[in-house]
Amino acid sequence: MGNTFGTFFRVTTFGESHGPMIGAVIDGCPARLELAESDIQPQLDRRRPGQSRLTTARSEQDRVRIVSGTENGLTLGSPVTLLVENADHRPGDYRALAQAPRPSHADYTYRQKYGILASSGGGRASARETAARVAAGAVAERLLRQRHGIEIVAWVSAVGTVDAPDFTDRPVTRAEVDAHIARCPDQKTAERMAELIDSVKRDGDSVGGIATCVCRGLPPGWGEPVFDKLSARLAAAMLSIPACRAFEIGSGFAGCRSQGSLQNDLFVKKGSRLGTTTNRSGGIQGGLSNGEPLVFRTGFKPPATIAIAQHSADYDGQNMDLRIEGRHDPCVLPRAVPVVEAMAALTLADMALANGGDG
Repeated sequence: MGNTFGTFFRVTTFGESHGPMIGAVIDGCPARLELAESDIQPQLDRRRPGQSRLTTARSEQDRVRIVSGTENGLTLGSPVTLLVENADHRPGDYRALAQAPRPSHADYTYRQKYGILASSGGGRASARETAARVAAGAVAERLLRQRHGIEIVAWVSAVGTVDAPDFTDRPVTRAEVDAHIARCPDQKTAERMAELIDSVKRDGDSVGGIATCVCRGLPPGWGEPVFDKLSARLAAAMLSIPACRAFEIGSGFAGCRSQGSLQNDLFVKKGSRLGTTTNRSGGIQGGLSNGEPLVFRTGFKPPATIAIAQHSADYDGQNMDLRIEGRHDPCVLPRAVPVVEAMAALTLADMALANGGDG
């Protein structure tokens, strides 16, 4: 249970961190959508490990294969299956940890729930699983772009105490985001972020931060009443990402400290429909999209895997000093950007189908 996301555009991911492969099955993808492996690969390339000095040294090419659901470059309406092989897996890095749970990892909780634990790399709890989400998200994004003209762009807006300027009032492109390995569209801020990540990496430590995402082109009215609000579904999607600990829409927590007269978005005529003069609601009112850009932020904690020795306890409760070997990201933010985009795309594709039609 718990490995499937969505109701109409339904995605099930599978595979473990150090197993032979990971993948996703998409059920509900509309027929006649133009789709090839080359449409999916760019997002996987942005997520893959080993892409820069700021990421884990694990080297995976993450080449995707479509093994069902398409023919002659078009989806058939049947389940689309995506496979990504694990090549650079090293289960031996984790043998010394068999007797003790790693601090702030899922080792203890998974063992308590299932009575068994993947022998290495966190299994399904590992961020390696997100490659399958990104592959499926790229399919959802293609659907949204081709049939609804929706564009999704995320970027790193904070690392530790280093904050980027606010770019939500203008269309940021992925080319701008990818111009620096920190994935912040402001070059000076990106350099400061990279310096901070390099510093904590040298110390054997880690650092967290914030990613901002903007989705443009949504029509008014996407979402469902009460429990399936677009805001609620987005929150669930983002908080399902490993290491994600916070979520806010529009003015978020800062707006919660303000007054209504300073927060209300006033309506004006925009072309053939109503729009708002400001977007403090972040594109969602009453749980439904209002036609303005969808703006939200996700906060990621510092990665739990650090090289510094830590005082902890083994499964028998005996005190011990634990040092974690192997490879890890000193900061997940640069690689989290395409994961945030993928989960946004999966949520919106599901909403598009729920709103009627074939997407």
